[in-house]
Amino acid sequence: MRPVRKPANNQLTAILQVRNEENRYLQEVLSDLNEYVDDMVIVDDASTDRTVEICQSYSKVKEIVQLTESHFNREWELRTRLWHEVCKYEPDWILAIDADEVFESAFKQKVRTLINQDQFDWVSFRMYDFWGGRTHYREDQYWNLHNRNTMMLTRYLPGFPYYFLQQDHHVHRLPLSYNALPGCATDIRVKHFGWAGTEEERFQKYKRYMSVDPEGKWGNLEHYQSILDPNPNLIEWKEELT
Repeated sequence: MRPVRKPANNQLTAILQVRNEENRYLQEVLSDLNEYVDDMVIVDDASTDRTVEICQSYSKVKEIVQLTESHFNREWELRTRLWHEVCKYEPDWILAIDADEVFESAFKQKVRTLINQDQFDWVSFRMYDFWGGRTHYREDQYWNLHNRNTMMLTRYLPGFPYYFLQQDHHVHRLPLSYNALPGCATDIRVKHFGWAGTEEERFQKYKRYMSVDPEGKWGNLEHYQSILDPNPNLIEWKEELT
């Protein structure tokens, strides 16, 4: 049976996986999402701080699944669990976003146009890694994700096959099988604040990467080492007018 693609009146559900986000960017991310999504589904990876309490304070959070044991070292299981949870609600469109990512303001004006059509089934965006603050992003041979597109938004198609690569680290946020569907690559930008903190915070992330992937099986050891670069190439971020 051919999937039904609604060209109008579609609802948007955001999905997030979170762990110990109390003192990071969670409130900013949820407040921003609260302005333009219809609801949210969250999987908490055994947080030990107030992360769950913060999530519960937002009216559009439909469900929070609380894991009792962390799956941080088995990321594909987290991504799969999050997909299973949101699919229970048979959403129209799913936005897969992390707890340290915020879209540029133009997205809020364009998102309903993107989901209320029947020509394509997924949308990709440009991801910028902010470094050492909110004013600059990093660009060099290891940090250039913004030069290609990342699929973050997809139409949910009941019965369509899905799979995630069984990797412990660097797992795609949406099923790889959805890439076979017609999609739309946009120039809309996403601000990733995961590296925008202090040098010590970046060093702790480096240690976590090395503990999960010490041989570079899921990533690139040179890329991991570049986290410690004392003089990275930074470019000033310029917010586009809407």
